[in-house]
Amino acid sequence: MSRSIGQIIKDARELRKMTQEELAHKLRVGVHTLEKYESEEQNPSNETILKLSTVLDLPATALYNSLKHHTASSAADVKHSQYKRE
Repeated sequence: MSRSIGQIIKDARELRKMTQEELAHKLRVGVHTLEKYESEEQNPSNETILKLSTVLDLPATALYNSLKHHTASSAADVKHSQYKRE
């Protein structure tokens, strides 16, 4: 199973011994926004994904692919749960 974009961001940040505050500052987003990315409550924009790629030294394609995979899985889960209720 592939990791979610939030888990990738958090793991990469921790590996680089960065606080959420430090990463948020480098991305020019609020700490609360970064918390939402890491907890999967909100997805980063394409522009932020490119910044994450640069700041965390990660391939942008890995971030995009994890986002795309997670979004597709979530949509399938929602669809599946709708059928269960009927």
